[in-house]
Amino acid sequence: MAHIPSDIAELLNVEAERLNSPDFIAADPVQFPRRYTEQRDVEAAALLCATIAWGKRSMICRNCERMLALMDGRPAAYIMDAAYEELRPEDNVHRTFFNANLQHWLRGLRRIFKRYGTVEGLARERGVSAEPAPAWALAKEINIELAAANGCHDSRCLPQNLEQTALKRLNMALRWLVRRDGIVDMGIWAALSPAQLYIPLDVHVGNTARDLGLLSRRGNDRRAAEQLTEALRSLRPDDPVFYDFALFGLGVEGGVHKLN
Repeated sequence: MAHIPSDIAELLNVEAERLNSPDFIAADPVQFPRRYTEQRDVEAAALLCATIAWGKRSMICRNCERMLALMDGRPAAYIMDAAYEELRPEDNVHRTFFNANLQHWLRGLRRIFKRYGTVEGLARERGVSAEPAPAWALAKEINIELAAANGCHDSRCLPQNLEQTALKRLNMALRWLVRRDGIVDMGIWAALSPAQLYIPLDVHVGNTARDLGLLSRRGNDRRAAEQLTEALRSLRPDDPVFYDFALFGLGVEGGVHKLN
C-alpha cells in the first residue's frame, strides 16, 4: 500500500470529519434517498439521483427533485405500477439524460425488484461481494437486467465500458447505501462492506488527489479509482471511502492551499 505523509493524512482526516456531518446533507443529492425508509424506495432514489449527479450540485438537486416528483414521491410504487410508460420520452430530466433514459432505468429496476426483491437481493444472488471489484461486478449484473427489460443497452443509465470506466456515479450510490456511520450515508446494505467500496472519482476528486500526491495516474479511469482507493485504504482499511468527503471538499474549496 502507498505511504501517505503525516501532514496529508492529518488534512484528510480533518476535512473528512468536518464535512461528514448533518450539515452536508441539505445541499447534496444524498438528501433524496434519505427521505425514505422502505429499501426499494431508498435504492431507487439512490441509483436514479446518482445517475444524474454531474454538473452543478444546485442543478443536480433541482432535477432530482423534479424527477422524483414525476413519481409522486413514491419511486418503488411508481416503478412496480409501470407508470413510467406514460412519460413523454423526449422530455428532459437532466442535461443529456431524458425521459427515454429514465424509462430504460425504471423498466430494469422493475425487473430487478420482481425477480430479486431489491437491488441488494440481486447483488446477493449473483455473488457480487465475492468479486475482487464488487462495484464493477454489480454494474455488469444490473446492465444485464436493464438490457433484458428493454431489449437493448443504454449507456446513459450505466456505463458499458466496465474495463475502463471509473464508475463514479454507481460508486457514489454504493457509498450512500453501504457506509454505516449513520451521519450522511445510510448504510442499509449488508451485502457489501464499507471496506469493499471505491472512491467516486470525478475531475475534481482526481485533481485534488494528484495535488496531494495520492494519485499518479493521469486519466480518471477505473485504474485511477482503484489506485486512489488503495492509497486511502492505507489510512482506513475498513472504510477508505470516508475520505471522499475530504477530497470533495478540498476540490470545491481550493485543494491543497490548506497545507500552507
